[in-house]
Amino acid sequence: MKSRLIFLMSTLTIIICAFISTPPIPNEDWPEYNGNGDRNHFSVLTQIDKENVTQLKIAWTYHSGGADTVRNRTQMQCNPIVINGMLYGVSAETQAFAIDAETGKEIWKTKISDNGGTTSRGVTFWENKEDKRIFFGAGKWLYALNADTGELIANFGEQGRINLKEGVERPGADDYILSNTPNTIFKNLIITGTRVSESETALLGDIRAFDVVTGRKIWTFHTIPEKGEPGYETWLKQPARQNIGGANSWAGMAIDRKRGIVYIPTGSAAYDFYGGNRPGKNLYANCLLALNAKTGKLIWHYQLVHHDIWDRDPPCPPNLVTIINHGKKVDAVVQITKQGYVFVFDRENGKPLFPIKETAFPMDGVPGEKPNATQPIPTLPLPFTRQSFTEKDLNSFVADRDSLAGLIRKARTGSAYIPIGFEMTIFYPGTDGGAQWGGAAADNDGILYVPAKEIPVYTSLVKKPSTAENKAGTSRLYMLNCAACHGADRNGNHDGSYPSLVNIDKRLNQKQVHQLLLKGRGMMPSFSHLPEAEREAIVDFIFGKKSEKEMASTQKTDVPYQHTGYNRWYDKNGYPISQPPWGTLTAVDLNTGQRKWRVPLGEYKELTNKGIKPTGTDNYGGPLVTASGLVFIAASKDEYIRAFDKVTGKILWSAKLPFAGYASPSAYSVNGKQYIVIACGGGKLNTKSGDQFVAFALP
Repeated sequence: MKSRLIFLMSTLTIIICAFISTPPIPNEDWPEYNGNGDRNHFSVLTQIDKENVTQLKIAWTYHSGGADTVRNRTQMQCNPIVINGMLYGVSAETQAFAIDAETGKEIWKTKISDNGGTTSRGVTFWENKEDKRIFFGAGKWLYALNADTGELIANFGEQGRINLKEGVERPGADDYILSNTPNTIFKNLIITGTRVSESETALLGDIRAFDVVTGRKIWTFHTIPEKGEPGYETWLKQPARQNIGGANSWAGMAIDRKRGIVYIPTGSAAYDFYGGNRPGKNLYANCLLALNAKTGKLIWHYQLVHHDIWDRDPPCPPNLVTIINHGKKVDAVVQITKQGYVFVFDRENGKPLFPIKETAFPMDGVPGEKPNATQPIPTLPLPFTRQSFTEKDLNSFVADRDSLAGLIRKARTGSAYIPIGFEMTIFYPGTDGGAQWGGAAADNDGILYVPAKEIPVYTSLVKKPSTAENKAGTSRLYMLNCAACHGADRNGNHDGSYPSLVNIDKRLNQKQVHQLLLKGRGMMPSFSHLPEAEREAIVDFIFGKKSEKEMASTQKTDVPYQHTGYNRWYDKNGYPISQPPWGTLTAVDLNTGQRKWRVPLGEYKELTNKGIKPTGTDNYGGPLVTASGLVFIAASKDEYIRAFDKVTGKILWSAKLPFAGYASPSAYSVNGKQYIVIACGGGKLNTKSGDQFVAFALP
């Protein structure tokens, strides 16, 4: 009897201790992209903490469908949202879905065929009593879905969708437009940005707001101003809106709903790497805009790059934080950049909270180019990446050191904002960062957690094949339209971002390539603006039919150059040529502008096994920071998700994912349990493609 009593008491003690160690918690949603309108990737949940994080296990896995497991070209960049126990996301085949957030069981999934092959970063939720809607951007369409059933809401726009191309057309523009970053809700408005092509045929990048119920357009902000609008004078060659596209909001927005202000980073004016046809500072390209969310009227702006000819547009939504600045509490808006800079402004008036210095840079552009004399460089916070790359920055174990050093000596390199020349020009950090679309997390202490990469990229400008005689053959059409990404030799680039077209017949047939040219997919724009005969000629060239039979060319452009590709620089062994770390996670104190810590993000196991310290890897995706002091992030090429101590940067936990998680994790709780979920889509950086959403929780 006594032993039985002891057994029962012991059992009861175990149960009580278990209950105490993981107490039940209220349901906590993840209602918006990156958590909420602040875009801070922050969760108040504390059930998972530094002491128990090592106990995390997979709670459920959802196969969303549609992964390309043959060519590994699909991705998932989705940051799923969670509302009242339902998780909403986007699959590898660009279909919106809803699942039970506690079990991963599917509730509904769309079957939308006209989705443009978009790589989506998620969806947007709105509700008014019983009316609950999911807004889903796919291709040129913005869809409104019933949040409970996934069915189209017929009274929104045209049978449940609106065409985002309408209203942003201009003469000679192509058809490429999509909204793959979740849009922003303000009361009864959905404020939309779009991705457009980066060539001289880009559509206009206007920002628009639509009524969430009817789909009726309520306001428009012209990012390339019309005559009579402020900023018009910064385009010295007119009419700019008829001849130039881009300056679009592709990266997402933050919203201060109390103040009624939406904060919007804008992209480069197109074409990205030459601006001789658009002299001037080019407002409102490369800006952080503060607009009245109700009316679309400009409150303030700050241009982060003047007359951008480097594709240095801000890559992610800003963060809305509260910091201590000169002894006073200030509500701030923070924009990180591809260059590794951190810009911090007063949220209400746009005043820089740390000095920004207009700094002189070289102005020796190619003939016809007129670079701006200065660029704004923050004095604080300190950059989260190194700022130059020269011969001395080659890593200690790089292959072919002597030949690489010789190339670097002849290149244009050594500082930011060197105009691209006819010779090799080196970008460091690379053209896509530094920071990239995953953005930064921020906690309530004013600490910013920034993933970044530091891999050099090189390119140059070459004269476009002449169309003066208005005639072109197959090779010339390929060079005009495809070589900048896929290379003059059709070999693509090293990390697979732009795939090789050599032996394409082993992966795709000619009909499939015709469809890609017609509709576009992912980063590849549509070439539907080209006549069918020109598209056929390009396909013939790609498949080895190099006939130079001339045809009338329809392409008319005042951009005389094209760049020679986004060449991320790896040695023959497949490693970046720069000194590690190649991928980092950095904590920046926004109160002081100083760096708290920086650690490698990711590793190459085979190098670590040789005694080389973890190098970090190329990475895509954002972090998650919790009130319990943890920073979760996947993003790295090595296919791991990790938890870092937010105070020290020490890795406390890691888990191998089924596919690389090039996305940002979400945190939520249902029925007393906290979950961390990440989209595992792979597909970039020559990793295999998958379709899984994986949720972790304590046992």
